Amino acid sequence: MTESGSDRQGASAEVGIGIIGAGHFGAVHAEALREVAGARLTAVCRNDADAVAAFAARHGGTPHTDWAALLGDPSVDVVVIATPHDMHREIAVAALGAGKHVLLEKPVAATLPDCDAIVAAADRAAGLLTIGHVTRYFLPMQAVHAFLRSGRIGRPVAGTSAFVKLWMEENRRPWHLSRASGGGMLMTAGIHAVDRLVHLMGGEVASVGAMLGAAFHDQDADDTAFLNLRFADGRMGQVTSIGYRDGAVTSALQIMCEGGTLALGRDGRLRVGQAGTWSDLPCGDEPDPMLGALRRQWRAFLDAVAAGGPPPVSARYGRHMVAIIDAAARADAARREIAIQPPEGTAP
Repeated sequence: MTESGSDRQGASAEVGIGIIGAGHFGAVHAEALREVAGARLTAVCRNDADAVAAFAARHGGTPHTDWAALLGDPSVDVVVIATPHDMHREIAVAALGAGKHVLLEKPVAATLPDCDAIVAAADRAAGLLTIGHVTRYFLPMQAVHAFLRSGRIGRPVAGTSAFVKLWMEENRRPWHLSRASGGGMLMTAGIHAVDRLVHLMGGEVASVGAMLGAAFHDQDADDTAFLNLRFADGRMGQVTSIGYRDGAVTSALQIMCEGGTLALGRDGRLRVGQAGTWSDLPCGDEPDPMLGALRRQWRAFLDAVAAGGPPPVSARYGRHMVAIIDAAARADAARREIAIQPPEGTAP
């Protein structure tokens, strides 16, 4: 495909991919794309000329140091945006305006006004925008979702979701430590725990109670957060997000349903509890779960592009994730439960 994104038809044509943010996670996307049929990495962008040249030499694609130049590249049909969170609005709005399809890494943006601007741009664009909430594409999560949809243990009533990990990883940058740039453990990684719970519960959150702080590190943004979520229909959930100084990863999930409980551990073990007994459920395994999840995410998005929509994960859903985190920060400051801020232009 070489035409503008709004003119593309046909699932069999090769799709040109451009990566804006050719850094740590941009490289993971590049590796995943090697195994996605019909997709080809054609352009990459980073503001460091030497670094982007090295990235292109390893993964392919024409190197750019200016993301606007990449958007003008006719070989690019779909853009991945994997930049710092506070850069998302400008680049995403421009990419959609340029007729590109966009896979925007979570979170949608650093602030709700920026999220609303991106939602508005997606509404008027010919191209599709999806949000990279990759959690739902991991095999165990897909098994949980399928089991819940089967109705074998009834409707989800309450749930807990935790993501506890090392915060100061080698890819951590100064902007990750600042609230102003959309950093913090909750926005950067804990958002996965929020997404898992909301996605599986299948409803919108109405209000949030929370405690946030930097318990382990000297930084402006949080590294520790505990959230209580009240869904619009009265159901409840809890989210734990901790970026420790030293420890071991925990990624636990429990969904309590009308007729049983589902539990998913960090080891990928999925169990169902009924009548006082736990039983194992099959949930699949693969050598590199992140690469596998990204490939499934890409296939889902490219299928949606070929079909003309809808996107697998909408900008509005992604905006809801940021609204939950925004409400959590305000709830912590006020020491009380806070209602979710509705999208711009809608009534509370």
